[in-house]
Amino acid sequence: MTDYIYSAEPPKRDYSLVGPETLRAEERGLATAEWYHTAIPRKRMKELMQRSDGPATRDIAIWAAVFFASAIGGFLTWGTWWCVPFFIVYGVLYGSSSDARWHEFGHRTAFRTQWKNDILYQIASFMVLREPEVWRWSHTRHHTDTIIVGRDPEIAAPRPPNLRELALAFLGLPQAKVYFKKVFLHASGRLSDEEKTFIPESEWDKVYRTARIHLAIYAAVILLSLATWSILPLMYVGLPSFYGAWWYLTTGLTQHAGLSEDVLDHRLNCRTVYMNPVARFLYLNMNYHVEHHMFPMVPYYNLPALHEEMKDDTPTPYSGFWEAYKEIIPTLIRQVKEPGYYVKRELPPTAKPFVPAGASTAGVAAE
Repeated sequence: MTDYIYSAEPPKRDYSLVGPETLRAEERGLATAEWYHTAIPRKRMKELMQRSDGPATRDIAIWAAVFFASAIGGFLTWGTWWCVPFFIVYGVLYGSSSDARWHEFGHRTAFRTQWKNDILYQIASFMVLREPEVWRWSHTRHHTDTIIVGRDPEIAAPRPPNLRELALAFLGLPQAKVYFKKVFLHASGRLSDEEKTFIPESEWDKVYRTARIHLAIYAAVILLSLATWSILPLMYVGLPSFYGAWWYLTTGLTQHAGLSEDVLDHRLNCRTVYMNPVARFLYLNMNYHVEHHMFPMVPYYNLPALHEEMKDDTPTPYSGFWEAYKEIIPTLIRQVKEPGYYVKRELPPTAKPFVPAGASTAGVAAE
């Protein structure tokens, strides 16, 4: 069951990381705070956290096979309508499914062998218009302060939401605007004030170097397109980040949009949504999002088992995209005029209650 709440929050909040909300979060004990965790036996949690090269190697091999098959099919049928289905598949794999791979490789939990995580993280970051060093630290902060206003740099739907921007995000346009603005800034050897709050100074030179590499790759592809007088090179590198972005927004908005802000309980600000096997493969099981946020060191291939361990302590999962979006879309529309309105997830009778900020929030694992 889900409740819809109208909160007496201010009409519009400052979602920057250097504004008054940042200080407010610190004063309320919400910054780098202790979060609620479902109590799971330590032995079982140790099993769930075990990483293995096997599942990740299998999945990346399947992904790469389909990726290159669609790329070859698109090349061989270029100039005919037969290329369209090939590039639809290629675009989803390049511009959307690489988002989930960016995420898992960034957590360094997919492979047991760390260099495999790191190399694939660099590649996936480029595909989804993200600078790897910047986003590694941004995502660390997202997990530390999930949907805490003034602290989390990855809140996709601030209140009131910009519905036009969200719609354009399905084409990758707002993401590209932010990315290229930042990549040019970083290539010049500078960071924004917000970025300096979460990126260690020891990483700054890496940020600058990677930005220059990204720009060099794009420049080379554009020059090749001009030299051949064809957009075909850009159909493989560059444009898929736009025409293939729709899927990762479709999945990504289910994670947190419309849910509680400033709560130290992932059961209230994350969604778990059941999805079909193909969607879960493309999304690498990130549909188990409550589970992932509560225990981010559990590899994606163990999240279904973690879900079984936690389900008596978490809200009822959504049955699919339809049920999730029946809630998300009306909520976002209403938040345009009523920013204090949000969805309150109901905990089952078997769950431990939510403890507000200022009290102890950690579940104690059983021996």
